[in-house]
Amino acid sequence: MTTPHDPQDTKATNAGDTSSPAFVPDAVARETLGDISPDEFRRAAHAAVDWIADYLEHPERVPVKPRVAPGDIAARLAPSAPVHGESLDAIAQDFHDVIVPGITHWNHPAFFGYFSISGSYPGILGELFAAGLNVNNMLWLTSPAATELELRTVDWLRQLMGLGDGWFGEITDTASTSTLYALAAAREAAAPDVRARGLQGQPALRVYCSAHAHSSVDKAVITLGLGHDNLVKVPVDESFRMRPDALRELIAADIAAGHKPMAVVATVGTTSTSSIDNVAAIVPIAREAGCWVHVDGAYGGPAAIVPELRWLLDGVDGADSLVVNPHKWLFTPVDCSVLYTKRPDVLKGAFSLVAEYLRTREDDAVVNLMDYGFQLGRRFRSLKLWMVLRAFGAEGIAERLRHHCELARDFAGMVHYEGGWEIAAPVPLSLVCFRYAPEGLDEPTRNAWNMAILEHVNASGTALLSHTKLGDRVVLRLAIGSVRTQREHVEATWKALREAARVVRDSAVARVG
Repeated sequence: MTTPHDPQDTKATNAGDTSSPAFVPDAVARETLGDISPDEFRRAAHAAVDWIADYLEHPERVPVKPRVAPGDIAARLAPSAPVHGESLDAIAQDFHDVIVPGITHWNHPAFFGYFSISGSYPGILGELFAAGLNVNNMLWLTSPAATELELRTVDWLRQLMGLGDGWFGEITDTASTSTLYALAAAREAAAPDVRARGLQGQPALRVYCSAHAHSSVDKAVITLGLGHDNLVKVPVDESFRMRPDALRELIAADIAAGHKPMAVVATVGTTSTSSIDNVAAIVPIAREAGCWVHVDGAYGGPAAIVPELRWLLDGVDGADSLVVNPHKWLFTPVDCSVLYTKRPDVLKGAFSLVAEYLRTREDDAVVNLMDYGFQLGRRFRSLKLWMVLRAFGAEGIAERLRHHCELARDFAGMVHYEGGWEIAAPVPLSLVCFRYAPEGLDEPTRNAWNMAILEHVNASGTALLSHTKLGDRVVLRLAIGSVRTQREHVEATWKALREAARVVRDSAVARVG
């Protein structure tokens, strides 16, 4: 690569003088001041695609969790950007040598922590095309195909999940943003003058959710200025589902205290246990109080594509908004979250603000997606989801989701029939909550042992799991969701868990001895 001219080395006295050392001919300018050459990009891109294909063909060849300590990667990175451009070959080499060894491999078939995700080949291609086009999908005019594809694709997903007509959908980055948008719309509905006056003079606006709802609800309440004290956590039943009777009592008590119920958030697939709130029973209680109903189906919602699991969304057609995350359990690369609402006019009322430089002659005839959120710039996220839905089809998606649920039930059976272990929560989908609970140990000791087992397995690189707390019990979570996970990966993880339990038990016995 040619080295750019250093302006301190030459003094151009006449910009039009081609004999001056400061003059850069067009051919040289394209090389030194423009992008890299198409041929160099083509060569590097082909190598990158080959590497991705090889990586995803055998992702289990790398440890799930990297064997690095805090600061190891940063120590191998230059402290400042280079003065002169470097070759793509050199950059790619550092990617392989420095970056990849520090990656936690979410694409690994034994990544079972949090909610497992995976990027499928069609989704990756969609992301590549979107990056190449590099459009800003804020107005219909700024990319008509991007807007119309987004609206059509989210409607395809609505139909696949068995939802009725009347839903408007848009794609955001994550469920945290989608939930924030939904609760902003709920605030708009409860306090129509909030845009102009803020919350001053308003009664306390109350939001209700399960004690096991995702923390994004808490963050949305804080961000919207409602006050975290106004988020009411509703008790759950023995299956960790929101209790409708308790919701009714809490709403009644708030009304009597002069508060204003604003929204109820029900969850289809809670993060800790994948419990399914009874949306059909929650909706009429919320309606009586004038509450907006938002359903968090970020994890569990896509499972309704499986015909025998369509019951998961019973009652959702009576809600005001719903979020599902194709990047969680629909093989679409992050980030891709879909927000649906039955009341798009209210959502638009919460956010729409059109500066003169954004007005177009088509405004009255089209949807400008910038009007339905606080972000002006919008990535072309629908392309990857559209390609995933087309490449797998309804039957292909259903088969893979069904397979994951079967693997979860198989794993739950392994745990149930193994002495000293127990299942800690129902298994309605592809998440299993379990723990090592041998006789004769108090709860603090059991908790400590389970955390030690978790650390041992994760450090081994064989698999990666996460944990939660149910009451005062630490429990382990195995969440299946990768398109590449097979039974042998689950069995290998179970073997690693039992071995870790033996190591922890023997170590404890040795300390006592």
